[in-house]
Amino acid sequence: MEYEAACRLQERVAAARARGEIDDALLLLEHPPVITVGRGGGQGEILASTERLREAGVVVIPADRGGRATYHGPGQLVAYPILKLRDDDLFGYVRRLEEVVIRVLRGYGLSAGRDREHPGVWLDGAKIAAVGLAVREGVTRHGLALNVDPRMAHFQLLIPCGIADRGVTSMAQVLGHPVDIAEVRERFVMAFGDVFQGQVVWQSRASVDGLGQLAEDQPDWLRVRVSKASEAAVGRMERLLAGLDLHTVCQEARCPNVGECFGRGTATFLILGDTCTRGCRFCAVTSGRPTPPDGDEPERVAEAAARLGLGHVVVTSVTRDDLADGGAAQFGATIRALRDRLPGAILEVLIPDFGGCHAALERVLEAGPNVLNHNVETVPRLYPRVRPGADYHRSLAVLAWAKAYAPGIATKSGLMLGLGERTSEVLRVLHDLRNAGCDMLTLGQYLQPSERQLPVARYLPPEEFGWYADKASEMGFAGVASGPLVRSSHRAESLWGTMTH
Repeated sequence: MEYEAACRLQERVAAARARGEIDDALLLLEHPPVITVGRGGGQGEILASTERLREAGVVVIPADRGGRATYHGPGQLVAYPILKLRDDDLFGYVRRLEEVVIRVLRGYGLSAGRDREHPGVWLDGAKIAAVGLAVREGVTRHGLALNVDPRMAHFQLLIPCGIADRGVTSMAQVLGHPVDIAEVRERFVMAFGDVFQGQVVWQSRASVDGLGQLAEDQPDWLRVRVSKASEAAVGRMERLLAGLDLHTVCQEARCPNVGECFGRGTATFLILGDTCTRGCRFCAVTSGRPTPPDGDEPERVAEAAARLGLGHVVVTSVTRDDLADGGAAQFGATIRALRDRLPGAILEVLIPDFGGCHAALERVLEAGPNVLNHNVETVPRLYPRVRPGADYHRSLAVLAWAKAYAPGIATKSGLMLGLGERTSEVLRVLHDLRNAGCDMLTLGQYLQPSERQLPVARYLPPEEFGWYADKASEMGFAGVASGPLVRSSHRAESLWGTMTH
């Protein structure tokens, strides 16, 4: 199971356990190759370049567990106990998890033990099982990973658990022959039942109504399929972007449409770096302290757009509250560079709020984009939870001021649905947007990009998106795109084409 899918499964099972709807559960999985970075840090412990990781088929994903950088992959038994702790003795819980592994290894003639300074299980001075935990509402998540017969070369891509002076080993490596992971799994469950003094009942995900529902995948209408031809096109796009040292919101925000868009030879360029000064809880873009603006970036964006032969170019940015103008000058320079290289292209900019600064907005508008997009993202009630650094009325004011200052430039905004909003609240926002002179609207399903972002409250069926589209058209929006996989810049040229210019 993909690591992020496993995290979503854990969230659902843990929530059900906290509510008392199910008994304790033990999830036993294998993951495709992945490096997870825990709350203790560890990004700097990844030794391989992005290109090297891509070649090895290893992805890097943040995790809300304790610990640092850890590798998971085929041949490694990963155990996620979802247990209601009977007390607050987390140290004792870790010791019991370690004891389970020690007993399993003893059954193979391997004498393993603990290390006073580091959690996990060790064999001849090398780590054979890593432990990383999280506890919420008294319920455990994450757990341990036992190296049965994984690809050991992948451990060379990082400093496992941040311990540079100790090695990593596996059962197969020590025993000198392949080890059947199914047999290890059986023994692990037996040892787990003994150590935790519980009755163990084996069941598959599909065979249990309760867990089956909790583990339900996203609805069919959210599944995106990419052809082999598109996969090749995606590779070409990634090489082009890497060669020009450019970022896209498609990649940084983990957009579900990235395969389709890259496959069609289009992308939404992300300027001003890849680090945002805010930490919106719906967004996967890295937040932190960004680097200074790159003066050559506008020309590189124009070069990429020209190579791709784009007729409709969308440019967005991270939020840069650290800059006096919020990055408006970089937007202006990028628009002008694109105009020079692609004079006939439609230019669309998806801007942050610039702190509500009119002078910054003026700078962007005077560069002459065809479309100015600024997303309100959600309903006002949810702003403190979803967009703690933003302000709903400020976002509306950005759109209203832009339309008043440059009435010939189309304005556009969008919302994510499925965060817990009410129908009446959505309709109120649509009225507010029309009153602000907003011309175009996008409505799409919120999807949790990783376990660090807010969970999905509800999946809206396509018919409901269609209903909202009808309501928006009745209100007077000149262009509306509404559907589960609709995003602000996804097929932006099609939405532009529906309008009368």
